[in-house]
Amino acid sequence: MKVAYILNTQSAGWYKVGKMILPQLEENRHGVEVVGIFAFDENAYMLRKGDAVGERLSKIAKKKNILLMICDQCAVSRDLADKTGENSYSPKNTVDGVRVGCFPDLYTALSGNMPDQVISL
Repeated sequence: MKVAYILNTQSAGWYKVGKMILPQLEENRHGVEVVGIFAFDENAYMLRKGDAVGERLSKIAKKKNILLMICDQCAVSRDLADKTGENSYSPKNTVDGVRVGCFPDLYTALSGNMPDQVISL
């Protein structure tokens, strides 16, 4: 089964991903294929360049083809993206592989590797 995680509650990134999901992914024991992680609000900070959890997540995302995306408005307001056009953003100060966008961008990015379940954390 393929899943995508939406991180929309306080501390979902550092606690639920950092302490539970990420170690399981690193040890190949998560039990499902993770195809995407979409971060909102303060969870975006987990994907800052230099963040220990974010750097580990970036490495495993590259290895396992996991989409890492930050909500565009959340990223801009936290200095993690620049607006480059009407509906386009460029990540900055983030770990490698992060994309920035809104739900339409998420749907497009996942369209080639659709999840069976979307889990909100």
